[in-house]
This record gives sequence, structure tokens and C-alpha cells, in this order.
Amino acid sequence: MNIHPFFRPPVPRTLLAGLLGLLAASHSLPGQTNAPAAGGEVPGWLTQPLSLDNALDLALQQNPAILKSRKDLEATHGVVVQTRAIALPRLRALGDFNFNEGTESFALPGGTFNFQQDKNWTAGIRLEQSIYEGGRMRSSLRTARHLQEQAVQQHRSVINNAVLEVRTAYLDTLLAAQQIVVNEKSVALLQKELDDTRRRYEAGTVPKFDVLRAEVQVANAKPKLSRSRNAWRISKNNLTSLLGYDLPTNIWENIPLQLTGRLEREPFEVDLPEALAQALQNRPELAVIRQSRELAREDVVNAKSGYKPSIQVFGGYQGRNTSFEDDLGVVVDGWVAGAQANWYLFDGLGTQGRITEAKAKLERADVEEADSMRQIELEVRTAYSGFIEAREVLDSTEKVVEQAEEALRLATSRYDAGTGTQLDVLAAETSLTEARTTKNVALRDYAVALARLERAIGLDYATPNTKP
Repeated sequence: MNIHPFFRPPVPRTLLAGLLGLLAASHSLPGQTNAPAAGGEVPGWLTQPLSLDNALDLALQQNPAILKSRKDLEATHGVVVQTRAIALPRLRALGDFNFNEGTESFALPGGTFNFQQDKNWTAGIRLEQSIYEGGRMRSSLRTARHLQEQAVQQHRSVINNAVLEVRTAYLDTLLAAQQIVVNEKSVALLQKELDDTRRRYEAGTVPKFDVLRAEVQVANAKPKLSRSRNAWRISKNNLTSLLGYDLPTNIWENIPLQLTGRLEREPFEVDLPEALAQALQNRPELAVIRQSRELAREDVVNAKSGYKPSIQVFGGYQGRNTSFEDDLGVVVDGWVAGAQANWYLFDGLGTQGRITEAKAKLERADVEEADSMRQIELEVRTAYSGFIEAREVLDSTEKVVEQAEEALRLATSRYDAGTGTQLDVLAAETSLTEARTTKNVALRDYAVALARLERAIGLDYATPNTKP
């Protein structure tokens, strides 16, 4: 299976390494910034040549969906830290101060003895560590790992979707530009035919009807040219939006993007069984669901821990005021250590309810994984069928333009020799325009179908450059 040259190395398995790898992949282009130009000038990044590879690199840096997903990835890092917290020791400072007006005392020979003071304080520092949580500690470490992997795979999925959108928008812009060329040539040919017909009419060799018919053909061709120019403007606006550009307000209609790509056929051979196998292995959406299933399994472990005790040990240093002196500065202090346990012998069936819920969610995750595998296989089959169709259509259009150009040449020659009609020439010109348009659309559809097939298979911007 052939792989496109712009595919990147795989996303690393750790969250931090994944972030660094993705940021490194989105390297900055020379002189490329998204800052608005001063003084109403056109910014430099709009007039620089833009290849498809450059557009994809820019999307990694500036695409809004990717930027939001990157922040979600960073937020997940915070969740991972919180999840691991149960297995790590906690250091906390303790302190309190009490005033109690109602104190007890009793009389002794020689005076009155205060059983307690009206003012009391304690202060200290304590290190606490859980040593048993009914399986929750090891589960928290596994959960953190699954959350981390799930976040990276979700980010990959967002990148893949954005890359597909950028590739499609780039191809749409190329198609719109080519359609302008086709329609300009058509208008020029028809205008040339009109001018020639007028000269013939003035020479008295053709009737007025031929002039009128040529004028109608020119008038009918001009709206197509206007629509193609409008499609070009819209496609460039869409592309710049996907690239995260902030367009200056002084740019109204024509965005001066200079695309260096071309609509051309790239050979690509694919075997459907291998494509299906690779999709089930590489698709990040399926990896996300598999991690969700593992998280549901850990939820069952956490729920069952409610039946088991929780044990912690602690140690530290603590001080307090003495109970036998009114002076708060008389301190009793020293090291403290101990252990504590908590065990619910009956919690009102709360644990049983949580276990039932967690098991049901685990079973649902199994069903969701199986359904997702079927949906991915369907997506691959659909994309494969669309690619085959696009390839067959493109095959059938490769010779059409040459044939249409030859037909126009023959029709023009016969008309000049007086053996053909103007209608034959106009029909040949119309056929040539349709053939050129059909070929450009077929090239665009082929490239888009290829991009969708690669996305469905899992050959995305973060897939290693290897065969399945």
C-alpha cells in the first residue's frame, strides 16, 4: 500500500511526550505569522506560496479545532494527576485554637485546681499515607494510564479530522481556480467565434441569425465564469478559516492566496482486507473506545472496594499548650505516629448499587466497541467504494479533453471550408468546456476520495510510514 509522503511519525504513548511530539511536528514556516498587517497593508503570510504540506503544518499550529483539543489534552493531564493522588503520600499542617468559657475545676488542699483551661491550642505537621484502599490504589494508577492514552488518541482523532478538512478545502480551492481557467478559455473561444461570425456577416457570407446565436452563447458562458470566481472566493475563505488565519478587514473579496499544488492523479493501490485490518488496528476512535472500556473495568474495581477497609498510617510532629498552666506559652510537644482504619460493615446498599452501575457500564462499553468496529468497517468499505468509483470516472475522462479539442479543430476546419455549420462549432466548443470541467472535477473527486479512504483506513497525519 502506498503512503503519502507527508505522513508523520506516530504520536508517542505518554501524554507529555505526545504534546512535545505534536508541537515539534507543527514547526513554524519561515516568515509565517498570523499577525494582522499595519496600515491596511496585505500581510506577508497571505502572499507566500502555500503547498499542501505547508497548509497541513499550519493547520497543526493554528487550526481552532486542534488548538481546543490541545487544551483538552492539557486538562486531562490535570485529571491524571488527581487520579494518581490516592496512591501518593499527603503532607498537611494541623492547627486549632479554642476558647471555652465553661471550664471545670475542683478544690484541693491549698487551692483550686483547674481540670481544663479556657484557652487551648494545638499545632503540628503530619505525613499521611494510605496503605490499603481495597484495590483502589493500584486501580488509580491504571486509570491514570488509560486516561492519558485516551486523551492522546482523542487528540489524534481531532488532528486527523482537521487534516481531512484542510486537504478537502485545499483541493476545492484548486478546483475552483481551474474552473476559472476553463470558463475563461470558453468565453475567449466563444468571443473569438462571435467576432469571426460578425466579420463573416459584414462580408455577407453568413446570416444575422448566426451572429445572434453566437452572442447568446457568449452571454450564457459569462454567468458560469462569474459562478466559478465566486466559488474560488468562497473556497479560499474556507481554507483560511481552517488554517486559523485572522483576515485583515481591508481584504474584501479576493484573498491573495498563492497555492502551489496541482490537481493531479497520485497512484494508490489498496487491498480491502488489509485496509480493514489496518483500520481496526490504527483508528484512534476505536482506541478511545477501548480505553473507555478499560476505564469502565477500573470503575468496577473501585466500586467493589466499598466492601473492604481503608487503612492509613501517619507520622509527624505536634505541639499544644499544657492543660495545667494558664500560660499559653507553656508547650507540650513531640513526635506522633499511628494508624487508622475505616470499614463500613453496612452502607445502606450503596456499594452494591455502585457495583451494579459499574458492571452495566462495562457491558455497555463491550457493546459499544463491537458496534464501533462494525461502523469503522462500514466506513472503510464505503470509502473504498467511493475511491474505486472516482478512479473509474477519472480513467474515463483522461482522453475526453484530447478528443474534444480534436473535435473542435475539425468542426472549425469544416466551417472555414464551408462544409460545416456554426452550430457544429458551438457544440464542439461547449463539449470541450464540459470535458475540461468534468476532468477537473474528476481529479478533485479522486483526490478527495483518496483522502477519505486514507482517513478511514487510519493512514493519517500521525501514522508511521509503513505498509499494513
